[in-house]
Amino acid sequence: MTLTEPAASGLENERPQPQLSLGTAAARNLATTTKSEPQMQGITSRWLLKLLPWVQVEGGVFRVNRRLSYAVGDGRLTFTTTGAEVRVVPQELCELPLLRGFDDVEVLTELANRFEQREFEPGDVIVERGRPADQICLIAHGKVNKIGLGEYGDETVLSVLADGDHFTYTAILESEDYWEYTVKALTSGTILTLSQDSFEELIRRSGSLRAHIDEFRRGPDRDQNEFGEAAIDLAAGHFGEAELPGTYVDYETSPREYELSVAQTVLRVHSRVADLYNHPMNQTEQQLRLTIEALRERQEHEMVNSRDFGLLHNADLGMRIPTRSGPPTPADLDELLALVWKEPTFFLAHPRAIAAFGRECSKAGIYPDGIEINGHRVPAWRGIPMFPCSKIGVSPTRTTSIMLMRAGADNQGVVGLHQTGLPDEYEPGLSVRFMNISEKAIINYLVSTYYSAAVLVPDALGILEGVEIGREG
Repeated sequence: MTLTEPAASGLENERPQPQLSLGTAAARNLATTTKSEPQMQGITSRWLLKLLPWVQVEGGVFRVNRRLSYAVGDGRLTFTTTGAEVRVVPQELCELPLLRGFDDVEVLTELANRFEQREFEPGDVIVERGRPADQICLIAHGKVNKIGLGEYGDETVLSVLADGDHFTYTAILESEDYWEYTVKALTSGTILTLSQDSFEELIRRSGSLRAHIDEFRRGPDRDQNEFGEAAIDLAAGHFGEAELPGTYVDYETSPREYELSVAQTVLRVHSRVADLYNHPMNQTEQQLRLTIEALRERQEHEMVNSRDFGLLHNADLGMRIPTRSGPPTPADLDELLALVWKEPTFFLAHPRAIAAFGRECSKAGIYPDGIEINGHRVPAWRGIPMFPCSKIGVSPTRTTSIMLMRAGADNQGVVGLHQTGLPDEYEPGLSVRFMNISEKAIINYLVSTYYSAAVLVPDALGILEGVEIGREG
């Protein structure tokens, strides 16, 4: 009996004690829960939409009128690959200045077949200054330095060339001439070359090509300014009754037109939800708020990436530069500022590109000050704010781009395009239109926003390409 007493005593101690007050689980049934609005991780700062000046487009189309331009041959070439074999697309040879406007596809195809493929490694010298200049070089892949003599006889990097660039097109038109610069590989890559002998042999056989080259040698019929625009004849510094030149300003006959693009969706809300579950938050308004946020995110994505009007694809080819070594260095951003030097407004970069630039500044012992913008502290370079934009993509090889732009119509810069005053307008340029109630009691709303972007003058937008964001050390 004494053996079982401790056991019995233990069981009695484990019995639950009687509850002396109301528990929290039951109390919550009588309480009003404090709730947040529905959250959405996909919402970003959308700085591009906030910063761009917007132009009202009444007729749905925006026409950019410019002066007549004769500028040619600053384009990049496109290549095709079959296994390890690389070929230039024949029609793309028209991006070379001496072939611009030449439309004989048969001759272009034969010319493309004459290019020879050559691989190079970092440090390889592709052409050397002082050697005979006797070939056209097309860079299919990789990055090279074009090195020449500086003002005081020392070597300096004249430019950095990358995928799709070309050089030596003028050298091949002359005999017994020599390279005025050295081209040295920064990375491994592929180059296509065409010898002068092969090119001249095809010229002798093709009358159409020979006539085109002769016309190219004669040059354009009218004088041009440094931007390739038709020159305006002026006189200055004259004395007495000098005869003044007559002139006029010519315009492009087929200016670029931007049609407003659209992002749309149909929002569906069951009438029972809309009727019964509206306190303390209106279900329809919350559904609409998140739908509009998604539409605005898509709008900014299209304004950056659309092949038709997106800024990454509509920057002039002459306003694109590669990085010198991969990561975005202060020198790279200075080069970009040298392109967009007329009142630059802001940089736009992926957050990881901004972080990579910060690392490069720290390595160099440079600590740039930020700028206060509407209560936000943002990084800056040379006094130009740098805003994050996750819509600028990152490639599988961890490279991205950095944009620098001059904004505003008054500055001949980059502008956003929209139309306000729409029927059933909910926000500027965005409408919410009731469509119908289905037989299943579902209310349908059509949500639409109309937008585009335009670069008024080519030098308003510059892009730093091939920005490495994953390199450490």
